[in-house]
Amino acid sequence: MNLIGNVLWFILGGFVSFFTWLALGILWSITIIGYPIGRQCFKFSVMAAAPFGRKVEFGQGGVSFVLNILWIILGGFAIAIEEVTMGIVFCLTIVGIPFGLQHFKHAKLALLPFGARIVRSGR
Repeated sequence: MNLIGNVLWFILGGFVSFFTWLALGILWSITIIGYPIGRQCFKFSVMAAAPFGRKVEFGQGGVSFVLNILWIILGGFAIAIEEVTMGIVFCLTIVGIPFGLQHFKHAKLALLPFGARIVRSGR
């Protein structure tokens, strides 16, 4: 079921999230200082391409907190707005609710990417 969900996800709009994270990763990686942020973006672009069967675990730490604040100001808020908007649009139909919930999961990830890990969901 995860494979079918991921294929439908990508076709029905997941590619937008994927390309947004990918583009931000490329832009952040242009500078040496921004490379660690770019690496996070590349990891999350994979999550945005195929979110079903994966979950996000959020950690905590002082460095993560500072980087998350910087991230929200410099790009995270825009991605979160995009994800929330897409989530609302998908949740307007009953069939789209699972896809909308994935977008809401990505919105939280867009606000707090540092200290977060992507893990496979248990069966």
